[in-house]
This record gives sequence, structure tokens and C-alpha cells, in this order.
Amino acid sequence: MSPARARTSYDDIVAAGREILQAGGLDAVTMLAVAERVGVRAPSLYKRFADRGALIAAIGAAALKDLADELAPSARDADPTAGLLGIAMAFRAFAQRNPRAYELLFMNLPPGSRPPAELTAASSEPLLHVTERLVGPDRALEAARLVTAFAHGFVSMEITGAFRLGGDVDAAYRYGVGVLVDALADANSTR
Repeated sequence: MSPARARTSYDDIVAAGREILQAGGLDAVTMLAVAERVGVRAPSLYKRFADRGALIAAIGAAALKDLADELAPSARDADPTAGLLGIAMAFRAFAQRNPRAYELLFMNLPPGSRPPAELTAASSEPLLHVTERLVGPDRALEAARLVTAFAHGFVSMEITGAFRLGGDVDAAYRYGVGVLVDALADANSTR
């Protein structure tokens, strides 16, 4: 195998794209920048990716897989309330470590730049599994959306530096997640 071919493996290109995304945001992810990072000329990347959109979709897919892998252990917790708390904490920790990849997952990208829909659905499975156990199958999706909306809103504000009033942001997140988990558990027990 030629040295150029070895440096342009799918995984190496995606990893380079994620590094560039993390350092400079989505606009910095160009075919030229990624090619330079892996040590080849830009046309070499087209052997693996049809265009920049396909590369961005692959970067998003890798980030979704990593997020799902981080959420999965909490979904196996015997106590669904503890599992939901764990998922919320893992979600925030992922976003804090990977803020640009996290933002990419929630961007409204053109269809050719989005990860496959089935991968998005698969990454939601840990949360849906826990919410189903907590509130039942009829309300699992609504509960998952509620938790995601709170967590995403909070984390997005945190990443952009919007919390400027002082106080313990970690405690505020734990409080908000705790209130949601308690409310969902209470709503299920009164049905």
C-alpha cells in the first residue's frame, strides 16, 4: 500500500476532520485543510468522500457514535431514575469535551451533510430505553424529548458562555435534571 493511501484511510480522514472542527469550527473543515492534516493532496480525499458534505456527514456520524457509546452504560442501570441521571450527565460531559462536534450534531445541515437518519435514531436508543422504563412505552418519546430539550438548551447556553449571573453551574444542571427525573417518575406513579 502506498504511503498516501495509508494516510487517507476513512478513519484517519474523519479523525483529522474532527480535530479541525474542534479547533476552528465547521467553516475550518475544508477538503484542503483535512488533506493537509493527513499529509496528502486534497484530490486524494475524493477517493473516500464524494464532497465536503459527505465528509461532514461522516464527522457527525463519528460524533454520534461516540455520544451513543458514552450514554449506553447508564441505560443499563437497574434503576431507570439513576440511568436517566447518568445519561444526562454523560450528555453534558460529551458536549463539554467536544463542543464543536456537539454543535454539529444539532445544526440544521443540508441533507448531504447530515449523518444517516438510522444512526441518529440509534444514538437515541439509550435515552429512549431509560425513559420507556421510567414512564412506559406510551410516553417514552415525549419524556426523551423533554430531557433532551432541557439538556441541550442548558449545554448550548453553557458552551456559548451565556450563564453570566454567577453561581454553581454544575449544581444548576444537576438540580434541573433532578427536577425533571423526579417529575417524570412522579407522573408515571400517579397514572
